[in-house]
Amino acid sequence: MPGFVLLVRPRGDDSAQKRVGFTVTKKIGNAVVRNRMKRRLRALAAEMLPEGGTAGADHILIGRQGGIERDFALLRADLAKALRKVAA
Repeated sequence: MPGFVLLVRPRGDDSAQKRVGFTVTKKIGNAVVRNRMKRRLRALAAEMLPEGGTAGADHILIGRQGGIERDFALLRADLAKALRKVAA
């Protein structure tokens, strides 16, 4: 199971800007754990969304339970796979 869920919603306006949002619920852990997960998601998005994201869409990354322990390279591979599915 991946450490996050990716939701992509086209905005329907004329802007080609790619926007991104992050959410991690209290089920994941305390504030320290949630903030660490958000930092990992932000790093992934900054690295991969400029070239792999959908223009004119909002990208929402929702942190999941296993994401904090998951290796960063695996998270990167999961996001690359999710972006390929969205593009198809």
